[in-house]
Amino acid sequence: MDCEKIGKLIASLRRERNMTQRELADALGVLPKTVSKWECGSGCPDLALWPALSTLLGADLAKMMAGEITPNRPDAGAVHRGRLYVCPVCGNLLFSTGRADVSCCGRTLDPLPESPREQAPAMTVQEMDGELYLTWDHPMRKDHYLAFVAYLTGDLLVLRRLYPEQDCAVRLPQLPLRGDLYVYCTRDGLFRYPRPLLKSRQ
Repeated sequence: MDCEKIGKLIASLRRERNMTQRELADALGVLPKTVSKWECGSGCPDLALWPALSTLLGADLAKMMAGEITPNRPDAGAVHRGRLYVCPVCGNLLFSTGRADVSCCGRTLDPLPESPREQAPAMTVQEMDGELYLTWDHPMRKDHYLAFVAYLTGDLLVLRRLYPEQDCAVRLPQLPLRGDLYVYCTRDGLFRYPRPLLKSRQ
């Protein structure tokens, strides 16, 4: 371990949290001079302290131990260039508008790749009561179903969750045609539908 790099990182993260060395030391059950020693690069925390230190400073444990946390690029705010993630353990859906380190259940997640368009389930679009009614010819079993529908434009994200043993259909507000429509199948992955499909409402 590079104690100097780790010490500088601990000091930086502590200040971000508006904590004094004494407050951090009290929370960890160590002496303030111990925290000072770490931050000066004269030693590293004991292995048993790392999980609590990571939680208190709100940082990834492995990156803290390496002494480096690289910031992501500034958020450009372009929602349509966003990335969708699904945790393989709990099924949580996460979204970022740019490159980001995303994790859930202790696992680093990669953005969902697009599956081949020709394998996308057939979709029907109808206008109903001023909304779009979208349906798919797709199973909705517990082991194989569409889990969500997402519509992304430059500044808008519309998301609808679907659940097994329910209708494979969603209602969406009237949408600008400049966006992209995605559906996620728990078995076959993420599909993007070409924009002209939404023109069927006209």
